[in-house]
Amino acid sequence: MGAWAAGSFDNDDAGDWVWELPQAADTSILNDVLSRITEADGYLEAPECCIGIAAAEVVAALRQRPASKLPDEVITFVARMGAAPSPSLVSSALRALDRIKTKSELQELWDESDSRLEWHRAVAELEGRLR
Repeated sequence: MGAWAAGSFDNDDAGDWVWELPQAADTSILNDVLSRITEADGYLEAPECCIGIAAAEVVAALRQRPASKLPDEVITFVARMGAAPSPSLVSSALRALDRIKTKSELQELWDESDSRLEWHRAVAELEGRLR
């Protein structure tokens, strides 16, 4: 059974993606994920959205506004990057979150669940740390 909870890293898709961070040379791994979401014309599938939220969390951590609980791979990546993210990367993260929370399979799944408010609060809290 897969992991599924409202936290940004509390799902299998985000957890699997985090394993790619140690091999990343720079923040292009974040740009790639967020661009796929912000530039998508069609329907956004839940797995891609889960990864997008995880990438936005990494951007927040780079801004020195991390979530209270981060995977070790994220902590190591942020320390290795050692610099604040560009304004365009922050903007991309915010645009991706807006798309995910308003028009995606992930949003639909959460809106049909009993934990709907918990998920929307978690996304709003992440947006606040990105601003």
